[in-house]
Amino acid sequence: MQGADSEQPSKRPRRDGSPRTPPNTPSAATERCPGTPLHSDSKTWGPEQVCRFLQSNGFKDSALLDRVRENKITGSLLPYLDESLLENLGISSLWERKKLFHVIQRLSQTHVNEVKVINDPIHGHIEFHPLLIRIIDTPQFQRLRYIKQLGGAYYVFPGASHNRFEHSLGVGYLAGCLVKRLSEIQPELLISERDMLCVQIAGLCHDLGHGPFSHMFDGRFIPLAREDVQWRHEQGSVNMFEHLIDSNDLKPVMQQYGLIPEEDICFVKEQIAGPPESPFKKESWPYKGRPKEKSFLYEIVANKRNGIDVDKWDYFARDCHHLGIQNNFDYKRCLKFTRVCKVQDMMQICTRDKEVMNLYDMFHTRNSLHRRAYQHRVGNIIDAMITDALLEADPYIEITGAEGKKYHISTAIDDMEAFTKLTDNIFLEILHSSDPHLDAAREILRKIEHRKLYKYVGQTRPNKQKLKREDFKQLSQEVADTKPVSPVADLKAEDFVVDVIDMDYGMKDKNPIDNVYFYYKANPEQTRKINKEQASRLLPEIFEEQLIRVYCKKTDEDSLDAAKEHLNSWCNKRGYIMPEHCDIVAAFNTPLKEERKQQASRVRSLKYPEESA
Repeated sequence: MQGADSEQPSKRPRRDGSPRTPPNTPSAATERCPGTPLHSDSKTWGPEQVCRFLQSNGFKDSALLDRVRENKITGSLLPYLDESLLENLGISSLWERKKLFHVIQRLSQTHVNEVKVINDPIHGHIEFHPLLIRIIDTPQFQRLRYIKQLGGAYYVFPGASHNRFEHSLGVGYLAGCLVKRLSEIQPELLISERDMLCVQIAGLCHDLGHGPFSHMFDGRFIPLAREDVQWRHEQGSVNMFEHLIDSNDLKPVMQQYGLIPEEDICFVKEQIAGPPESPFKKESWPYKGRPKEKSFLYEIVANKRNGIDVDKWDYFARDCHHLGIQNNFDYKRCLKFTRVCKVQDMMQICTRDKEVMNLYDMFHTRNSLHRRAYQHRVGNIIDAMITDALLEADPYIEITGAEGKKYHISTAIDDMEAFTKLTDNIFLEILHSSDPHLDAAREILRKIEHRKLYKYVGQTRPNKQKLKREDFKQLSQEVADTKPVSPVADLKAEDFVVDVIDMDYGMKDKNPIDNVYFYYKANPEQTRKINKEQASRLLPEIFEEQLIRVYCKKTDEDSLDAAKEHLNSWCNKRGYIMPEHCDIVAAFNTPLKEERKQQASRVRSLKYPEESA
């Protein structure tokens, strides 16, 4: 039986005379480490124990050890050392930094008793760092349990009952998977434990700002309720994250785990919402949380450059699972072929050249989910009806915010304590209320409960120029003012709902793959773009289209027929694609041959004999 000393690497040379362990490499220093007689929990080490740890691993420079003592570097800080701290310690050479990162790599794993395991239906058993658990176990994060991921789509797809809570857990987990993968295959990136934690926190908190029924709130309700405010859920997430940290006194906890609140809170917010506003328009590097050398970290949670990020990877898998739709995209393959390359003067996340068609499939999956589920015409009209109900109820609903101040549904976004109390539960609060002021809102919600929905009239598309957002408000009036030849019912602007939907690959009329750089197996450091013609001749030529759907709030047959005639006349006037229902009634509004007009007239006389009389 061999003794303990036999575990040390053999010093006998190989047959060719070379040493068995290459000298002067970070990995060699780690392998030669005899082990330190320290307490098993490195988080309890004081500066002296850290010095002993460094000495035992080859760092014997007395000046370095003195700086460790002066800066009071404890064991809990070791896994979070980054470039700025290493520079303060006098470790300036890249080789020395790599060596230290390899040495402390074994300390970067959180103690097993502190990690919490969650069984997720999509990703299986996933682990979370104790700091992430502290964030999850707050009222601001738990609020996401009561916000449906897909809003009104739940009324169409019975399985779509999942919430923003589990999606946020999934994004936090995948963010950790990607950043750890990059750290493992490219240690020269010097990704610290501190960087990893911040990326995971951003993934976890990126959707904190969603309101009731998710995108319905910031996409429909707020633009109508507060026309003077440009507000998106990303800004709400930033505000809610600040509120979560302050109201739960988490800054000392962050410091306990090696984070620097002043820098790292900024870094998390920048990952969620993008760079802060700056008076300088041509800044070479707009972010403050991390230096330009770590620009790739900003492409993990919300990729502003091309839209390939872990947020999409999770909701593709999760939404397809709950919708009952087959998911044709596998994020695990993307993880395997992702690496960071220097493109011009920026460090960017790139992928293998052979993966170009998989990325096109990813964006096709996104477009397919929008067509089949997210923009389902019935789900959208339920969103519109809930919006109408909230607009009716808004003046009469009071939510208590900070210092006892009262807010309404639309103004709760101004106070995060009030916004924390605003979830999908507002639906039942209105529905079960006996307040006579809420009668109109309650009646709309009762119609949803009894499936007495606004009626779908038809869908069209602009031929060339898209409608601008500022024109959307006038569309209902335009459709109502475009009178058919002989309307069978009198309809006004308030009887119509005109829904304008932009369908694209995530970057409006641009091809997102044009912003992706690919590397090659033979030379992973060399990158280039792959244009659409090089990838395949079967790819789309156009990456954006606009759909215009019209609904009628009156549900009787005469009103619906009149609404169709209004829509046909309006499409004809604007030169838009005629709706799919354009059969008989279209004869009265579009140029047709004389015999078709006569045929349509005969059919109409049978349907409405009182007109013939």
